[in-house]
Amino acid sequence: MAKPNYSFEKRQRELAKKKKKEEKEKEKAARKAAGLPPEPDDAAGDDADEADRAEGAQPGTSGTAGSA
Repeated sequence: MAKPNYSFEKRQRELAKKKKKEEKEKEKAARKAAGLPPEPDDAAGDDADEADRAEGAQPGTSGTAGSA
């Protein structure tokens, strides 16, 4: 059986992320040039979720599992 090429998959994810970021910056510049108000950032909520995942916390759990 063939061995998975994780470095290729990682590079593809990085390229997709870079492309998405560039498109977002281009859209933001176009909005600024057109004089439209900027869209609200949802990044603050996303960062909090990522921090919880990094700490191993699960949403909706209080840490008192099994105590009744």
